[in-house]
Amino acid sequence: MASKGRFSISESRRYPARPVLGVGALIIERGRILLVERGREPLKGYWSLPGGAVETGERLEDALRREVREETGLEIEIVTLLEVFERIMKDESGRPEYHYVLMDYLCRPSGGTLCAADDASRVAWFAPEEIRALHITEGTPPVIEKAFGQLRKAERENE
Repeated sequence: MASKGRFSISESRRYPARPVLGVGALIIERGRILLVERGREPLKGYWSLPGGAVETGERLEDALRREVREETGLEIEIVTLLEVFERIMKDESGRPEYHYVLMDYLCRPSGGTLCAADDASRVAWFAPEEIRALHITEGTPPVIEKAFGQLRKAERENE
C-alpha cells in the first residue's frame, strides 16, 4: 500500500484525519487462497489479503485490480463484494494510529505471472487448514472462512 498520490504514507495513513478506504482480494483457485506477506508497516511480516488504498477518483474495482497487479503480478476477475469492515489500530496512548474501512471482494485469477512486488515481501497459495498456523492480520481468517463457505454453497446449489 505504497503512496502514489501527493501525500506521503505518514500524512495520509498514519494518524489520519479520516478513515482510509481500502480494498482487498480473496483470490481463490483450486481450493487455495492467495495471501501476501506485508513488507512494510503497518503489520510488516503479517500475511494478509492482497489489496490497498483507493486513490481519489479511482473506482473500487479499478483500485482492487491495480493493487492486486502491483502486489502479485496477477490479473483478476472480480466475482462479488464479500465483506465490509473496519480495522482500527491504536497506539500506546489509545489514539487511532491507523483507521481503515476495508471492502473485500471474492476473485479468481485471470492472467499474469505470480510474483511478490510493491509492498509484498512474499506471495503464496494456502489451503484453508494452513491459515491457522500463519502470522496473519486480525479479521482475515473469518473473511477467508466466509469466502470458502460461499464457494461451497454455490457448488452445492449447482449440483
